Amino acid sequence: MLGTVLLALLVLILLQTTQICVCLRELRAASSPPAQNATQQRLPGAIIIGVRKGGTRALLEMLNLHPDVEVAKAEVHYFNIEEHYQQGLAWYRAQMPFTLPGQLTVEKTPGYFASPQVPERVWEINPAVRLLLIVRDPAERLVSDYTQVLHNRMTRHKPYQPLEELLISQGHINPSYKALQRSLYHQHLAHWLDVFPREQIHVVDGESLIRDPFPELRRAESFLDLPPRIAPSNFYFNTTKGFYCLLSASGHDKCLDESKGRPHAPLRSQAFRKLCRYFREPNRLFFEMVGRSFSWC
Repeated sequence: MLGTVLLALLVLILLQTTQICVCLRELRAASSPPAQNATQQRLPGAIIIGVRKGGTRALLEMLNLHPDVEVAKAEVHYFNIEEHYQQGLAWYRAQMPFTLPGQLTVEKTPGYFASPQVPERVWEINPAVRLLLIVRDPAERLVSDYTQVLHNRMTRHKPYQPLEELLISQGHINPSYKALQRSLYHQHLAHWLDVFPREQIHVVDGESLIRDPFPELRRAESFLDLPPRIAPSNFYFNTTKGFYCLLSASGHDKCLDESKGRPHAPLRSQAFRKLCRYFREPNRLFFEMVGRSFSWC
């Protein structure tokens, strides 16, 4: 009987000693400075905020050619989807890539640009964050937006109205059509400029990025305070796809997926011209806000 009691006491002492050692190790680890080359998930220092169907994926992949840049592979939708935002900053950080000290984390979610609540939420987390806005002809963007939705509906065998029925009502442009609202760049940019200074938002020409990527990437490097590491040799024109593909320093090449460059849904030229006329004033206001103009329809 006495032997059993002694054995039980010995086991209890051993368990308590082990637990104390584990706790001490955890405390030492928590108090020790991280190793100089330790990777960790960091909040983004730059965010591609939009626009939808403007070339955000292309811009992200091109920036990822830089050795000092790591990108979140998927759209995070932290600031514009309430379910994600309510999960808090720890959840957002967990969506980021592991980076070394000195590397820049970049995420892109084009839905941020047109969501009025997003600018203030971004500011609260990091008022020094760099913002990249890639834009293209708003009329072409609208048709591309519709084309993507149409493709997704057809894939799920669901019906969808023709573009012209959604865009034009009783002979006039329908201002309530969501794809049209997303193309009113001046309205959405105003929300961002209410919170962030203009110099913290870099505008990328989406058409130029596709036509001749290197100059736009060099300007983006400068805006992000990155040493110039992306070179013309990082791009080659794919004659089959009709646009530039990427070539990393290790020789690995990558082209954007098949959804990029998908043929647009049909829209009669008369309707397209009406759409272009509708965008004239909104475009003029946007040009004034960003201090430059674009050759849009």
